[in-house]
Amino acid sequence: MIAVDTDARLRIDAAIDASLTRLSARAATRGESAAALASAIERAAAGGKRLRPALVVRAFEAFGGNRTATPALWQVAAAFELLHTAFVVHDDVIDRDTARRGVPNVGGEFRARARDRGAAPAACAIVGDAAAILAGDLLLHEVSRLIATADLPGDVRDTLLDVLDEAVLVSAVGELADVENAADADVPAATALLGAAHDKTAVYSFRAPLAAGAILAGADAAAQAAVAEASAQLGLAFQLVDDLIGTFGTRAQAGRTPGADLREGKRTPLIAFARDTASWPQVSSALALAHTGPIAVRRAQRELTASGARTRMVELIAETLEQSRRTTEALPAGARELMDALTDAIRGRIP
Repeated sequence: MIAVDTDARLRIDAAIDASLTRLSARAATRGESAAALASAIERAAAGGKRLRPALVVRAFEAFGGNRTATPALWQVAAAFELLHTAFVVHDDVIDRDTARRGVPNVGGEFRARARDRGAAPAACAIVGDAAAILAGDLLLHEVSRLIATADLPGDVRDTLLDVLDEAVLVSAVGELADVENAADADVPAATALLGAAHDKTAVYSFRAPLAAGAILAGADAAAQAAVAEASAQLGLAFQLVDDLIGTFGTRAQAGRTPGADLREGKRTPLIAFARDTASWPQVSSALALAHTGPIAVRRAQRELTASGARTRMVELIAETLEQSRRTTEALPAGARELMDALTDAIRGRIP
């Protein structure tokens, strides 16, 4: 969605590798299980689009930052990628997923280890969940360590730690709200689902990394505040587009079976918008059968579209992106160009 040049990508990857190599070296002295956990963490962090560190770097440059004069940039950028990895690992435990990108995740690997050692199925699940929780915990600690040890002036480092602190808290609150919303007997109000969508994704994926880049570049307080507000709106729009992709996107767009969110019965703002229409009985009936196969998924898609909920989501995305754009009007030209590019990229993902 947003890219950095080859040199920046290599430096980001090198900073991530250095952090994980340090963890692996320390774990190797603690026995085979610790070494296996560190190895699983390395695989969990491998590859990916590196969106969050790219946002740190691009924001840093948009506010006039100098790479040569700020070598700590790469360490801070790496921290935001590992924060994402930590949340993904923990999210898999919450969702009871044992694979990611078609291969066993941390929990899946340790379930298999326990099974190979003769553990019963229930015990295998306990081992897998424990390993994944601990892996995420180690990654969260590593994120804090990377920023706390970055070669930066004390006030800059303290501000970055405040940004991280807020991102972790808000994301945890958003994830909890998402779980509670899924457990409620009735579909929650759209405001509740929108709040969870914002908190669990927008802050750590957009607001925090973009703010971090601006802080590293020396942006003033007014600019930092404008970036924080505008990027939070971008993050919400990004998540709303993801919800549309999970419902209406193609296999290429979603990276999984089309209509996966419908099959899994996910409660998104799209569903709440449909519930508030006169078409809800038909939509509800279709959603109840969506798990049965592609024909039922297509019916649910048609009913959601007919209800007007899909149109309302697209309108809300446009409104949110426009709100973000208005907030950036006072920013320097380079920062506005970056935010405009992100807006265009998010808009271009709408299925």
